[in-house]
Amino acid sequence: MTNKPTIRDVAKHANVSPATVSYVLNGVKKVSDKTKIRVLEAIEQLGYYPDFTAVSLSKRKSNLIGIMLPLTDDMPDNATASVLKNNLYYNEFISGVEMVAREQQFDTLLTGVADQEECRKWVKKRNLDGLIFLGIFPKSIFEQMSKLGIPIVLIDTYEEYTKLFNNVQIDDELGGYLAANHLIKLGHKNIAFVSTNLNLSPVDTKRFTGFKKALNEAGLEVNNHLLFETREITFENGMEIAEKILNENKELTGIVTVSDILAIGMIKAFQYHQKHVPNDFSIVGFDDLSISQFTTPSLTTIKQDIFKKGEKAAELLMNNIGDQGVERQIIELPVQLVVRESTKKIVSN
Repeated sequence: MTNKPTIRDVAKHANVSPATVSYVLNGVKKVSDKTKIRVLEAIEQLGYYPDFTAVSLSKRKSNLIGIMLPLTDDMPDNATASVLKNNLYYNEFISGVEMVAREQQFDTLLTGVADQEECRKWVKKRNLDGLIFLGIFPKSIFEQMSKLGIPIVLIDTYEEYTKLFNNVQIDDELGGYLAANHLIKLGHKNIAFVSTNLNLSPVDTKRFTGFKKALNEAGLEVNNHLLFETREITFENGMEIAEKILNENKELTGIVTVSDILAIGMIKAFQYHQKHVPNDFSIVGFDDLSISQFTTPSLTTIKQDIFKKGEKAAELLMNNIGDQGVERQIIELPVQLVVRESTKKIVSN
């Protein structure tokens, strides 16, 4: 079949009506499992993709942009929803993207991808005009996406192979420095650093570099026993690290984290064990999520304007969609320390 298959072609191939194919595509529960399987097999065999925006596609422009989140093989089927639920950072970022996209009369699609073939199919199926990658992706995915010939914007990437793409980031090293320096100025000497896996996260590694710089300037050594890593940024993982600190009787008074989410989880666990923040532990978060000013105590944190980061990413993408000859850019947004109630000065005995 040389022409693009239609819904009628699928119906004929599966020996069903076009309405039945439509029910399957739209998830309407009016079709038996046996018939559904037959229709899906026909769709796969014919290489059929629903024509969501026929008029736009005829102009080779869909007015659709995609946001991709990285997934791993061991994540559940509802992994994308789980990521969004557990890390409010994504919600604020996507809100910034969506606002700019809507102003430009673009729609925004969101998905999680685990491999390059899945990624390629999703882009091709939706005929996307551009992509925003939100997270750390393997080199193989970037190589696959570069072949599609659409504009791409990356967020917070430092790997060498990502330098061919547009990038919106912050000064992560400065953020780590400001957090540690704040605690040092308050008299803290035994300071923990809480992150995801430093071998896998260039962002957290940059923040750790800033953390170490502040300690070195103050004549303090980094205590490897006060470095804590977790797989994902969730409230629950923050609580687990706090439990570990208490169970192992770690002698520390200050804590720098790479995320407000982890910090808030730690505060919750400390409170459960009748430990008080900041009297027993001073904690600094990172991001300045909207929720951070409403926690008890309110969270001292490193502020990055996450909503603006989403705005800038979308603006950069729109500019490249309008003119793919535009030079690639790296945009670095500022960070600043926001002091609230979760840190305090140590009183000398």
